[in-house]
Amino acid sequence: MGRTTLLITCAAAFGVLAGTITGYAVQYHRDPTPLPPLAQQKMAAPKPAAMNDSTSRRSINANRWHKADEDLAKKLVDVPGGVQDSFSGPVSPDTFAADYFLKPSVGVGSLVRQAKRLATARWAENDRNFVEINLLQFRDRVGADDFYTDMAQYMPDKDFAGNTGKELPGAPADFGHMWIDSEAHEEPGYHPIRQGRALIRRGDIVAIIEYTNNRGEIDEKTLAELAKRQMERL
Repeated sequence: MGRTTLLITCAAAFGVLAGTITGYAVQYHRDPTPLPPLAQQKMAAPKPAAMNDSTSRRSINANRWHKADEDLAKKLVDVPGGVQDSFSGPVSPDTFAADYFLKPSVGVGSLVRQAKRLATARWAENDRNFVEINLLQFRDRVGADDFYTDMAQYMPDKDFAGNTGKELPGAPADFGHMWIDSEAHEEPGYHPIRQGRALIRRGDIVAIIEYTNNRGEIDEKTLAELAKRQMERL
């Protein structure tokens, strides 16, 4: 009985193997069957609009445009010529968090969850004035709005600007604000540090413009002009 079972099992195995070999042999002499295309050759999409007084890059390239195609760093204001210690380009969440947050380990986790891309431009105009601009692009407008709102709420604290600031000229209400420190930060043996900061939100992008002077003096017009230039780039 055991031998019969073994023979039947072997026969079944050889039958499957023979069928497989036969199938390969038959297929070998046939022309290959073409695979279906991976994508449609013709997709229903609007034709590019002809250029006129009302068109823009978006309308001309309507069926090609996607916000992710743009490099966030290209939205930064141009670094002026002749400045020192300049940098302009994308930055990683951990690099940004290490330089920006009081608790980088907490900040980087939040950025990874909510932000898509970050970019920074910074330069020193001389040995007194220092500029840094950070762009944060979030995964949606809600993330950008939350970041903007949180920052606007803590800026009046005495550890930051120490005042409620003022509206940013040219920016819609609740989409732009600026602060200048009420008092310079002073430590023995160091120059007095005062900072002006402007905050802008456009869509899912938040821009932070920081203008720092190590003699305790901030020109409000200079900060507003710098913020205006960055706002126009967004």
